[in-house]
Formats: sequence, structure tokens, C-alpha cells
Amino acid sequence: MKMKRMDTINVIPFIDIMLVLLVMVLTTATFIRTGLIPVDLPDAKGSATKHKPSELKLTIKKDGTLWVDETTTVSLEQFEQRVVSGGKEMTVVLYSDKDAAFQNFVGVMDVLKRLGHEQLYIVTDKQNK
Repeated sequence: MKMKRMDTINVIPFIDIMLVLLVMVLTTATFIRTGLIPVDLPDAKGSATKHKPSELKLTIKKDGTLWVDETTTVSLEQFEQRVVSGGKEMTVVLYSDKDAAFQNFVGVMDVLKRLGHEQLYIVTDKQNK
């Protein structure tokens, strides 16, 4: 019985697998890059108002004063009124001096918790080692 000699490697199945993997990678990379599936939206004569959630920048200074948008000093009650008027979609961005009394921070958090407001960002500096 003579054995058939194998001099070549069949690479066609390997190329098929690589092409399928390439298609999968390119497809997922497109979805990841855009964050959504591309859709061609229909045209309309009336345009909807673009909803832009508002942002309230609150700063707690070292002496305990509260500043809104770095221009206006407010009390906790005035801050609460601004949060109520801004609605739950409004984002509160909180800057607090590291030497400010912790009670001021707790007061702000208490107002937000009582109102059920969850859109809060606390800004910090990146620590370099």
C-alpha cells in the first residue's frame, strides 16, 4: 500500500475563517464607534425642539459659601429652589474646596436626596503619584 505524499497545505478553509472573522470585527467596530445602529431618519416639515438638559454648577468655597455658576452666592434654600425649577433632568456639577467643612457638602447632598435628584457630578482633581 502506497501512501500519498502531502507536499501542500490547503489554506482555503483558513482564508474562509479569516474573512468571516474580518467581517465580524468590522461590523462590531462600526457599532462601537457610533454607539448606535445607523438609521436614515425620514424628513418632516416641522422640526422638533432639541432638548438640551440644563446644568447647574455649584461651588462650595473654603469659607462655606455656595456659589452658582461662579457668579451668584446662594443659600441652601435658594439652591433647593433652583434644583426644583431646573427639574430632574438638570445636571448638578459640584465643586467643593477640600478645606471646606464637610457639613456644607452634606447639606447639599441632603437637598438633592430629599428632592430625589440623581443627576450629580462631583468634580475632583486627578492625584499624581
